[in-house]
Amino acid sequence: MPWMETNVRDERGRFVHDFESGHWSMTELCERYGVSRPTGYKWLARGRKGARAWPTGATRRISVPTARAPTWRR
Repeated sequence: MPWMETNVRDERGRFVHDFESGHWSMTELCERYGVSRPTGYKWLARGRKGARAWPTGATRRISVPTARAPTWRR
């Protein structure tokens, strides 16, 4: 599976934005972002405090699923 680096501040900001949109539950977002529910609630609380609550310049490596053709075994 290929890897991609993402900016932590941007990723957490998207998490808060997605939660506040009302389209996803906390459980769905935590699964989507690959974090635990306590971490999701921590991100939400910090996100509502403003940008200064986030760490700066940190990056995180995440796996990105790719579409593959099915493999057939004989």
